[in-house]
Amino acid sequence: MTESTDLLRAGWRRALAGIAWPLAVLLLSACASGPRVVDVQVRTHSAQPPGDGVLNGARYRFEPGQAVVGQPAPTQLEGLAQTALARVGVLRDEQNPSVSVQVSGGVSAYWVDPWGPPYGVWGPRGGWGVGVGYGGRYGGVGWGMGDPDIPRYVSEVGLVMRDLRTGQIVYDSRARNDSAGYDNLSMLAGLFAATLQGYPRPPQGSYGVQVTLWPPGSMPAPPEGVPAAPGAPAAALPVAPAAPAATPPAR
Repeated sequence: MTESTDLLRAGWRRALAGIAWPLAVLLLSACASGPRVVDVQVRTHSAQPPGDGVLNGARYRFEPGQAVVGQPAPTQLEGLAQTALARVGVLRDEQNPSVSVQVSGGVSAYWVDPWGPPYGVWGPRGGWGVGVGYGGRYGGVGWGMGDPDIPRYVSEVGLVMRDLRTGQIVYDSRARNDSAGYDNLSMLAGLFAATLQGYPRPPQGSYGVQVTLWPPGSMPAPPEGVPAAPGAPAAALPVAPAAPAATPPAR
């Protein structure tokens, strides 16, 4: 009896976990018509006066990035960073740059227990579901209980600027968001904007900021005289991690 119950439970777990990802996609699609604000963690170190003079009105060229399987291409990341840099007055100039810019970025996914500590495996578990029962002349509809984990996404970007005259790093900023949704390249675009908040004299160390994510094609035009970055093709949505395998019952 115990073995049959465990196998049935594992089957429902896989089924409900499979529903969670398509449902998340539908919810994100419903929210894609307008901007939304997200919390971002940033860690920045930049040159201090007088060494930060090169950051004012800097002109830059990109350092070649390395492609990573399953992540946005280096040219896509450069396009997103170029837009963010242009908005703080830093323009691309391959002929006469004063600094080089190296960018990185990607998204990873993981499963999380919706109850979390202190409940762990012993606590109540909830999930989407409807139960229908019938006994004699009575019937009922109830909330189904299960234990599907929820997919979450960690989006991260990095932006490093190096003084081409001295070879010294003059700006190094990283931004990270951990949330239940991933808005294609919009999240990474927002993270690049976060790395440049307060430029050229941002807060030092780690701090939190809020950024606005804009659906593709709806971001406000850059200020007059600031060129827009070339459009980057959309990246594929990262694949949700496989549902945790059920542990066979002990015999």
